[in-house]
Amino acid sequence: MHLNGRIAPVVLRLDGLCLRYAQRVVFEQFSTQISPGVTWVQGGDGRGKTTLLRVLAGAVQGAAGVLQVNGVSLAAQPQAYLQQVFWADSSATEWEQTTALGYFNSLVPRYPHWDAPLLCELIAGLSLTPHTEKPMYMLSTGSKRKVWLAAAFASGAAVTLLDEPFAALDKASIGFVLELLQDAADHPTRAWVVADYAAPAQVPLVSVIALGG
Repeated sequence: MHLNGRIAPVVLRLDGLCLRYAQRVVFEQFSTQISPGVTWVQGGDGRGKTTLLRVLAGAVQGAAGVLQVNGVSLAAQPQAYLQQVFWADSSATEWEQTTALGYFNSLVPRYPHWDAPLLCELIAGLSLTPHTEKPMYMLSTGSKRKVWLAAAFASGAAVTLLDEPFAALDKASIGFVLELLQDAADHPTRAWVVADYAAPAQVPLVSVIALGG
């Protein structure tokens, strides 16, 4: 992969993914490489966008396939791999009794490059300040998504996986997240993988993973 005439470094490698659900083939010998910046995963309903993010996050294991982040293998060094990948499952219920602040604090030991000052800016920018002391079950769908997004950008992870990041957000928050992604597009070492029906507006993309219509 080339950027501005230069070969871009590869942050994440996926080689030979094979994954089936029941009798349905989701991925067959699927391979991809992801470089710093923003990669868009496109595809229609049921084409495997979220499933691919789950695979990259180590949450779903295929029948075959090799995953590496910065040369660290998920199979050989799972903890070291997971410390470099951020993924929040928006359908998860395990954090419902935890406050947003408690959730943020739980992530600090996992991510060596956690950025506490940036988190404060993200909380303000996403209008989360009045909600940080509330348990997650009291938050609206949009506010919960803002919590996941704030954690994603503050994590400092080498690979950040975002599934439909604009869903349920208000207009101001959509604009704020777009600005974050625009900045992310120029990052020299971190990669953001965004799965959505449409590419994020005015965000330069380093690559597109097309899973079909």
